[in-house]
Amino acid sequence: MNRPIFEMAFTAAPEHIDELGHVNNAVWVQWIQEIAVAHWRSVAAAEHDDAYFWVVVRHEIDYLRAAHDGDVVTARTWVGDAPRGARFERHVELTGGDGKVCVKAKTDWAIIDKASGRPIRVPPEVIAPFVSGR
Repeated sequence: MNRPIFEMAFTAAPEHIDELGHVNNAVWVQWIQEIAVAHWRSVAAAEHDDAYFWVVVRHEIDYLRAAHDGDVVTARTWVGDAPRGARFERHVELTGGDGKVCVKAKTDWAIIDKASGRPIRVPPEVIAPFVSGR
């Protein structure tokens, strides 16, 4: 099933580079979270942003290729299939300037009701813009 894709770019800076001379794995995880949050903020209704927040409950990450200082990495994200209770699956691909995928990830996020501080079932109206592009 095709889902709307959200895209943004990251530039590898000296502080992202580890002792092996490439972007540190922890930085890739940070970028995965940054694009997820940016995607949420780009389409979530204000009342949903005020009422809920998301937490990571699981990451699956494949590190396929390195990126180096100065490299521009294009990140693309989209949501997976229907939510399972409080959980929703997000996919991310981070691609180097040559068009080859450097990192692929699948992350499970859980929605938390800010008022109660507890997970809730993902409301259909919250997920609608992520699956329909509206």
